[in-house]
Amino acid sequence: MRRILIADDEANMRWVLERALSREGYEVEVVEDGQLAVDRAIAERPNLVLLDLKMPKMDGLTVLKTLKEYYPDLMIIMMTAHGSTATAVGAMKAGAHDYLMKPFDIDELLITVAKAFEVESLREQMDYLKGEVRSGGWQLVGNSETMNGVKHLVERVALTPATVLIQGESGTGKELVAHAIHTLSPRVNGPFIRVNCAALTETLLESELFGHEKGAFTGAHARKTGRFELADGGTLFLDEIGELSFNVQAKLLRVLQERTFERVGGEKTIKVDVRIIAATNRDLLKESQEGRFREDLYYRLSVFPIFIPPLKERREDIPLLVNHFLKKLRTYGQAKAFSPGALKQLMEYDWPGNVRELENVVERMVIISQGSVIGDEGLPIVNSARKVKEPDLFVLPPQGVSLEELEKSFLQQAMEQTGGNQSQAAKRLGLSRHAFLYRLEKYGIDPHWGI
Repeated sequence: MRRILIADDEANMRWVLERALSREGYEVEVVEDGQLAVDRAIAERPNLVLLDLKMPKMDGLTVLKTLKEYYPDLMIIMMTAHGSTATAVGAMKAGAHDYLMKPFDIDELLITVAKAFEVESLREQMDYLKGEVRSGGWQLVGNSETMNGVKHLVERVALTPATVLIQGESGTGKELVAHAIHTLSPRVNGPFIRVNCAALTETLLESELFGHEKGAFTGAHARKTGRFELADGGTLFLDEIGELSFNVQAKLLRVLQERTFERVGGEKTIKVDVRIIAATNRDLLKESQEGRFREDLYYRLSVFPIFIPPLKERREDIPLLVNHFLKKLRTYGQAKAFSPGALKQLMEYDWPGNVRELENVVERMVIISQGSVIGDEGLPIVNSARKVKEPDLFVLPPQGVSLEELEKSFLQQAMEQTGGNQSQAAKRLGLSRHAFLYRLEKYGIDPHWGI
């Protein structure tokens, strides 16, 4: 709820203003002199101050200048029945957002206050965006061990021209990672071109990637420049690359090897300087081993693989992500925080849609929220969904066994119960296959157990 401090030495005026603004849903506090206004505003930092010019102990202009020293962005509206245009101009120069000349009607007051809060919301949004620009706009939100590992890989590979393969479930932020690599790279001033390989048919995708000459096929009424040419000097991001047909895979392999191609229907060889970043939610190594993806292309793409963990494997990042999304959505409404109960529910949910689903839930709750704090009663999507469950597949080792021995025991039991099937064992433990293999290696467990 927006908090307003009213400072006026007239009791009737304080009563009228407090009643009118309280009816509009604002939290209102009143004081009768300038010194109290300074003390209360410094201690409690309201969202807006309605400040009378003529007051005992300290006049309004002095209060204005004092508060601006403490809170330069504090919204202050001056009220005066004694001043002139020159007085109002002086107050504006001293930092007042606006002024009201007494007598004024209540509608004028409410409109002025509402406009002030609109300006505050826009300024908050601008501050957030400026922060994104100053930092390159690439930050990956999260301080978990896994996300810190991803950040480290991004920073290292960005300075090289290496081809990158980003793998992870849908909604984990693969495109954001690709943007981060581009932003931190020497190619930052070049274009960042994105292609969704799953959204186009084979013919259209080939034309989209390499371009086409006029008359190359029905409907090709003019020459078209492909995404590879558009990305020259920059980065080409191939999203959902696991959806490429074998024909397009073969042509892409040639581009990766030779950095040349021809437009569809053309004979001229075009050479480009493009950095390739690909992304997929599939296990391309398994796909290539089972003949559903070219093995030679896989190894060309995975020069530098980066795996993005699902949100359920980095739950400690959820509060940071929620705060990040709330800042982005400040212009939507008053909500600025989730209650402890609501945040607990967000932490317990499995998030099959990962970070994208979390952002959608936060946006929905900000829109429907009536106050500054979002309670747990408004989270039906989380309430009705599956929650985290403790594993009930294993018998715990004797008391006194270390955490490492316990984890190793779980891994061994999962491998035994699945006959060495890594994917099924990982699923039983609630781990991604990559995380599961990492733990097998960590504890020296044979990944080909029972085979």
